[in-house]
Amino acid sequence: MDAVIGFALSQFGLEFFVLGLLAAAARPHGRRRGLLAYYVLFPVGCLYLVNFVYHVFFGAMSARFIGWPDSPFQTELGFASLGFAFVGFLAWRRGYELRLAAVTGPAIFLLGAAGGHIYQMIMHDNYAAGNSGLLLR
Repeated sequence: MDAVIGFALSQFGLEFFVLGLLAAAARPHGRRRGLLAYYVLFPVGCLYLVNFVYHVFFGAMSARFIGWPDSPFQTELGFASLGFAFVGFLAWRRGYELRLAAVTGPAIFLLGAAGGHIYQMIMHDNYAAGNSGLLLR
């Protein structure tokens, strides 16, 4: 049971993605908001809000989870995440163009972060759960 709880608490990206899919599937027929709207609400808005909280208020814990030393960068990353979250929440209520913009920033960030994490795995043998994650294992 501890392993299940640990997995659930460490895989927010997957959980918010599934929640977005479920919300899009459960929307009343005739509603204009589609899958992209719920993607910017949950995996962008909510996930990056959680990321903000973790990196700003629990930076040392976040760094240990990733397998990196704590640094002031935790706070900077947290506020960048808050910006992504804010745009995600705005885009949920707006049109396609803003929704597209709301996923572009996080997508570029995630591709760059994935490269950094893969580098850490190869060069520094860092296979900490927060570094290698669900998708990189």
